[in-house]
Amino acid sequence: MKKIISVLILIILCSLVSFRAEARGKYVADSMESQILGEVRHFAVYLPESYDNDNGKEYPVLYLLHGGGGSWVDWGRVGNMVRIADQLMAAGESRQMIIVMPDAGTTLMTYFNGGTWNFEDHFFKEFMPVVENRYRIRAEKGSRAIAGLSMGGQGSVIYGCHRPDLFSVVYAMSAYLYRMELAMFREDNPVNREIQQSVEDHNAVKYIEGLSPDEISPLRSVTWVIDCGDDDFTYAANVEFSLAMKEKGIPLQVRIFDGAHSWEYWQAALRRALPYISAIL
Repeated sequence: MKKIISVLILIILCSLVSFRAEARGKYVADSMESQILGEVRHFAVYLPESYDNDNGKEYPVLYLLHGGGGSWVDWGRVGNMVRIADQLMAAGESRQMIIVMPDAGTTLMTYFNGGTWNFEDHFFKEFMPVVENRYRIRAEKGSRAIAGLSMGGQGSVIYGCHRPDLFSVVYAMSAYLYRMELAMFREDNPVNREIQQSVEDHNAVKYIEGLSPDEISPLRSVTWVIDCGDDDFTYAANVEFSLAMKEKGIPLQVRIFDGAHSWEYWQAALRRALPYISAIL
């Protein structure tokens, strides 16, 4: 009898482990009407596997930004975000959180304001309020993080600088922090010129260097992380940004690993980012 009970307990335990390992979050494609941009904006949301089982629970949120020339589907389709989040959360290495992936690209790909494309206004005045009302997000600074790759890394940094009251963590991956001469942004294309000008208008290194003591103080309430490959063309810019932050007395973590400007690196960076962010939120 004892042997039978032991076998049954073992079967139950194995079933629970298997169920936990196979737990899956939900990837939701969503949209909203933007009055500021004058068009429908699409975005993706990752909901952890417990979301549908606990209707009263609110979750911390990570806003995860795509790179230049990309869109709201990149992290899901190319970045393997769902599988990475599922694995880390199932293993208990990351807390369960909601991950929101906006879309900063149509014809013009920029996270900032300029001309008729005022994406930063859209993000803070329309997008965040809609998302945090539509999903059970804990809408407070201590439960919000923002991260992104390349131009999304710049967006994350500047958003954190502009609104340190909203974010607890900024995690920038291979951040494209100021204008560089790149083949993908050919200057004979007027759209590319506008994108590059927007990047330079929000040069993150110059922004930090130009801060006054009163402007520096709020940034110390944010946890800053720079994560960049040693073979990445943005490496020097990320080092310059880190040194500028240190010079101003703004604490930050600097993580340099082997790698280039690639999805292989950003998937690995996301595996590092989720446990780190969830330990703070």
